[in-house]
Amino acid sequence: MPDFSTKPLFYSDSGLVRDPLDRKAFDGFSGESWREAAAHWQLYWQGKSLFIDGQALLLERFDRAPTVLLGRHDDRQIFALDLSDWDEAEALRFAETQSAEWADLRRYGPALEARLAARLAYGRGMAYWHQRTQFCGVCGSPTVSAEGGHVRRCTSATCGTPHFPRTDPAVIMLVTDETGPEPRILLGRQAAWTPGMMSTLAGFVEPGESLEEAVRREVWEEVGVRVGEVLYRASQPWPFPSSLMVGFRAQALSFDITVDPSEIESARWFTRSELLDPEIAQHVAPRPDSIARRLIEDWLADAPAAP
Repeated sequence: MPDFSTKPLFYSDSGLVRDPLDRKAFDGFSGESWREAAAHWQLYWQGKSLFIDGQALLLERFDRAPTVLLGRHDDRQIFALDLSDWDEAEALRFAETQSAEWADLRRYGPALEARLAARLAYGRGMAYWHQRTQFCGVCGSPTVSAEGGHVRRCTSATCGTPHFPRTDPAVIMLVTDETGPEPRILLGRQAAWTPGMMSTLAGFVEPGESLEEAVRREVWEEVGVRVGEVLYRASQPWPFPSSLMVGFRAQALSFDITVDPSEIESARWFTRSELLDPEIAQHVAPRPDSIARRLIEDWLADAPAAP
């Protein structure tokens, strides 16, 4: 199989130094040290980042305490600041002063330098977590930021529970059939997607379930196909809003498809020759920044050499 390590997946490999001593030095951003730091600031509003002509806008100064210290890069601290408490008018006015626009990272992400895209995705995920952890899930008291924004602590003297950033594991699998005259893979489609687009199957891991069990369960639930061997391929952070996609190849043991319409709209088998047909590939292929795309591309590249 092709080696995923030779080409990091999008939104991974940020190149940041994640130093716990840096986090403790800035702690809850209650002092002035963040004002004096050489830094790049990544700003967010309602999950969106600032862009100028498709390029991410980073600032060197901002007069407000950061939400989180993401890490260090080239002797600069990388701060993320969530401005989602601004109303829309205020956010738009600020973007106008920078000749910029607020846009979802997924709109421009695939065209960005890979490590910058990874840092923007990381900041987006952390901002989302901070927005949703303002109160303690144990006692309901307010929480405060600590350790450079990587912990939120309950302020109740009788509780004091620390809360840590959450990542939801999800399996994503390329189901293969190697039994026929030409190998093929199983792709499915959700109704909300761009017309014609299909992708690998995926789903969240349930409590008390291994990753391999989740692969087999999700494939059976979505398309009624039984899966045998499950091989890990790679993982990809996907903070849209807070997932880790764990990618596999899964060998089909049955081949008739029975779609669950509550899960997906349709599914079908594709051969290599079909997916290499430009007329088919231009419509079927998932997003270029997704692990789904890489799983498919690596399967296509894994074809045996002609005799």
